[in-house]
Amino acid sequence: MINLARGLGRYIVIRALMIIPMILILYTIVFFFLRVLPGNPILAVVGTKNIPPEQLAHLEHLAGLDKPLYVQYYDYLIKMIHGNLGVTLASPMGKSVSSYIKLRLPATIELTIFAFTLSVLVGLATGVLGAVKKGTKTDTGMRVYSIIAYTLFIPWFGMMLQYIFGVELHWLPTSGRINPGINFHSITGLYVLDSIIQGNWAALHSVLAHLVLPTITLGIVLSGAYTRLVRNNMVDVLSQDFIRAYRARGVPDRRVLWYALKNAFIPVVTLMGLQFALLLGGAVLTETTFNWPGMGTFIMDRINYRDYNSIQGAVIVFALFVGLISLIVDIIYALLDPRVEY
Repeated sequence: MINLARGLGRYIVIRALMIIPMILILYTIVFFFLRVLPGNPILAVVGTKNIPPEQLAHLEHLAGLDKPLYVQYYDYLIKMIHGNLGVTLASPMGKSVSSYIKLRLPATIELTIFAFTLSVLVGLATGVLGAVKKGTKTDTGMRVYSIIAYTLFIPWFGMMLQYIFGVELHWLPTSGRINPGINFHSITGLYVLDSIIQGNWAALHSVLAHLVLPTITLGIVLSGAYTRLVRNNMVDVLSQDFIRAYRARGVPDRRVLWYALKNAFIPVVTLMGLQFALLLGGAVLTETTFNWPGMGTFIMDRINYRDYNSIQGAVIVFALFVGLISLIVDIIYALLDPRVEY
């Protein structure tokens, strides 16, 4: 038991240390890629090319853009190690990037949690149903659903939902996080949690209504991968000898399905971690479609301004989250599957 605990501890430490080179590589790629792109961030903020050369040089000096690239790279790297993501180059120039991320990141996390939950629930239900009804029209329908869901284009699907439920039926809001007329004070940035903490049920109703359409858009698109994976794994497990032994002993079908799902769930855990990371870092299309004030729209705005520091900071934060999620998934996988060696 002690050796097992030591092995698990060593495994966790090694996987955690692997996050460091991943962040460093991503930072290096983003740093140099941004600087080979055409455009000057100062001119993008000012909005004109008729700025006097001496004023342009002064602004570039204030932003540190007049230094050699290797000096800029080293300076930002040292700041990043100390938890400083720099200051924004866009208007208002000089505001810390961390303050923007603290404001925007909770919105993306909240949307990610709801969309992730929906995708897993729908994927598990449709996958299990397809496996149980293998070879029937229901199975065919679930497989067709997985293909259609996986290939849906997020902006198109989101706009169709907006048009049907927002424009035509007037059932749900099509943009934002909460109705502007509601008296609401955010504590954590997670509006659902804040509404519950404060007992503000009007705000909670508005927040949940605003979450419905973007959650469905992201959740349905990502559920297709779960449907296919769960269905194929369940079909494989249900054909194994220990399942036949359970049925021969008269074990109820519900318990047999539960045992089969537990065995088929191991590879699904890996997909869940990857999908959550993709949701967190790839919500740009959904947030842009629904005008959701999260990290996706923040990055798009900063790309238009060529705001190097903001883009680098956002990518680093995403990379850190992806690394932590991957670490958690690896630990869960190692605990679930005894074949994994620490």
